[in-house]
Amino acid sequence: MPDSMKKLEQLLGRVRSSITCTRPESVASVQTAPTLDDYPEHALLQSMQRLYREEDGLANPYFQARRGALNGGLEIGDRQYVSFSHYNYLGLAQDVRVKQAVHDAVERYGTHVGAARMVGGEIELHAQLENELAEFTGFEATLISVGGYSTNVAAIGYLLDQRDLIIHDEYMHNSGIMGAVLSGARRLAFPHNDMDALEHLLGEHRRHYRRALIVVEGAYSMDGDLVDLPRVVQLKQAHGCWLMVDEAHSCGTVGATGRGVCEHFGVLPAQIDLMMGTLSKSFASCGGFLAGRRDLIDLLRHFCPGLLLYSTGISPANTAAALAALRLMRTEPQRVTRLQDNARYFREQAIARGMDCRTAVPGVPIVPLMIDNDGALKLMSQLYENGVVAHAVMHPVVPRNAARLRCFISADHEPGQIEQTLDLIGRHLGAA
Repeated sequence: MPDSMKKLEQLLGRVRSSITCTRPESVASVQTAPTLDDYPEHALLQSMQRLYREEDGLANPYFQARRGALNGGLEIGDRQYVSFSHYNYLGLAQDVRVKQAVHDAVERYGTHVGAARMVGGEIELHAQLENELAEFTGFEATLISVGGYSTNVAAIGYLLDQRDLIIHDEYMHNSGIMGAVLSGARRLAFPHNDMDALEHLLGEHRRHYRRALIVVEGAYSMDGDLVDLPRVVQLKQAHGCWLMVDEAHSCGTVGATGRGVCEHFGVLPAQIDLMMGTLSKSFASCGGFLAGRRDLIDLLRHFCPGLLLYSTGISPANTAAALAALRLMRTEPQRVTRLQDNARYFREQAIARGMDCRTAVPGVPIVPLMIDNDGALKLMSQLYENGVVAHAVMHPVVPRNAARLRCFISADHEPGQIEQTLDLIGRHLGAA
């Protein structure tokens, strides 16, 4: 059997074993049905639901269906809200040209590509989007798939196994961590953005493993800070590692023209082995993509389960939306400039009002406003009652005692919306 097929069989075996229920002899006589009581998340959910029941007038802002367009605000029911909880960063999801491209694609191809891309699900738009993403990001090649989360899980899970080492930032997105778990590789986390700690771990462990992969984010989705990319590149070269950068929140938003952290730091894309991006943020669509050397992308295209293999291709509508958004981003660079100006203004105004923005980098469109755990849910609901959608993030999504109101900034926001929202937050924090 060819090595590539053995690799697939090994990977599928790990997946099967992870979902197969085995019953050791020591518990063979246990007949009780499984419960959710030992899930800490279940207890958290119950406490949240109890809070909303017991606190008179406290609104639950989760899973509220919006109506109409999405820009700096949105409509829920019959009310207009200012929104800082969406990442339509460049305001392209409502652009008439993007919507027209979607209409045209559906008229031409229908609503479904028909199959996995290898066996009948390929349309011309797929290759067009991949070629233009490669040109935009500066990498040799890209591939697009149906989901950003699944892109990380599938790629990392496929490329490494028990003989390998994965070292990731402790704040790495869950998709990257789940990919590492799926791979079966030894997994180590280093303190957030602590390059000395990363260097120490590499010096201690790298030599014991066949391959090593460093996994980081470009812009960290909970804190709004950036990876120290030049130092990571230096360490990956010194220790003979692969480097994968998750640019879900930085591609389209960071750098002079939105090309991401390589542009921001002046690092050549060829120094990054894999860049992961999503189509669901700056590109006004849904899906994920990988960028890198052509030989590595070709390997993943043909043999990585969950990307193009064993997965239906990305829909015509989503492909067309992302392609149109990418083209507009390139011809209208003022969108990126406006986004970064808005993000910088939001942070400046928050700090001027005495708010803790943690380590958010000026111009990055993610600004956390730190708040104690007990007050996070109440503040979120109070804002919702007053016409602002901004969601709290708490443990276990972030470390204990690190709850925050996470605000996403877009090119559509107006200065008045930013100022009024921060004034409202300040009043409620002062009254707490």
